[in-house]
Order: sequence, then C-alpha cells, then structure tokens
Amino acid sequence: MWVRRTAIRPVPPYARVPVHALDSVRESLADDDDTAREQLDEAFERFEKNQPTLATSIAETLGKPLDETALALGYFLALAVWLAFEQVHGDHLDEIQEQELIATDELLTLDEELRRSDPAEPLDSDDVIAMEQPHLLEFVHEHVNATLEAHADEVDVDDVHTVYRVVLIEILALSYAVRRPSGYPVAKTELLA
Repeated sequence: MWVRRTAIRPVPPYARVPVHALDSVRESLADDDDTAREQLDEAFERFEKNQPTLATSIAETLGKPLDETALALGYFLALAVWLAFEQVHGDHLDEIQEQELIATDELLTLDEELRRSDPAEPLDSDDVIAMEQPHLLEFVHEHVNATLEAHADEVDVDDVHTVYRVVLIEILALSYAVRRPSGYPVAKTELLA
C-alpha cells in the first residue's frame, strides 16, 4: 500500500470511470454535424438539470474573460467529464450541493499549498487525482496537450490552467457524488475519510 501526504480524499473504486466510457464519449463528441450539436445541447441541458450547482460554478469560471481556445477547451472537457460520469454512474450520482463543491475546491487548494511548501514533494496535486481517476486524467491531459500544441503561439496558458483546475474540481466532486452500490463493501480509506 502506498502512503501519501495529501489533502485530497480517496475516490472509492466503484466511483472510478473506466476507459470504455471515455472511448464512448470521445466517439459521441467526434462528429461535427447538426445531429451531434443537437445531442450536445441536450447533454448540456441534462448537465444543468442534474448538476445545477456544478454547472453554475463551471459556467461562472468559464464566463470570465478567457482566451477563446481555453474557453472552448473548458466547455468541451467539462461536458465530456460529466457525460462519462453520467454514462457509467447515471442513477447512482447524487446532486452536488454548494457546500460539497466548496469543500472540494478547498481540498484541492490545501493540497496544492502542501505540495508548494515541500520542495522535495515529487508529485503535483493532479498526479494524486490521476491515481484516483487515471482514465479521466489521461483523457483531460490528452486534450489539454493537443490544444497547447495546436495553438502554442496564441493560447493564453494561464487561461488553460484556469480551465484545467475547474475540470479537476469537477472530477473530484463528481467522484465523491457517486453513491455506493448496494452491497458494496466499505473500503478502509472510506472509513478514515
């Protein structure tokens, strides 16, 4: 067992998003026709209906003056992450309340501060999240890196970081909102949290 120093709560194994869900989301978002746009609009409406606090928080962040490329990336990643959770956990996903979202943001902030205060710390906060949701972080990194490579001369890197951070909070908040399946044993890490 790996022991780590982090403020980020562990994600229960049942809340993890498998790679096949992300492959399905990638495929559904790949089309760029009227039908695909209509499906995206419907998905965004479901997101706003089922996770209003999270959707509002993301919209507030993305509503700030941001680089157009970073903004497009933010909307894409926020929707893709939610679609992956919806596909895998659907009816087992609780609505995230404002205090839970604030607490998740504070956990990430605290973890970032812990890592900054220890120059010998080999991991960043997103590395810890990648251990908890490896396929989601791989998907996010793939799209962030592709965006940075394709628009290296024109994209505002600080805006991309703002988008990246809000997506990390979304991943953690949705991970914590997944209800334990009936009969699923309680993990030791959940008892300690």
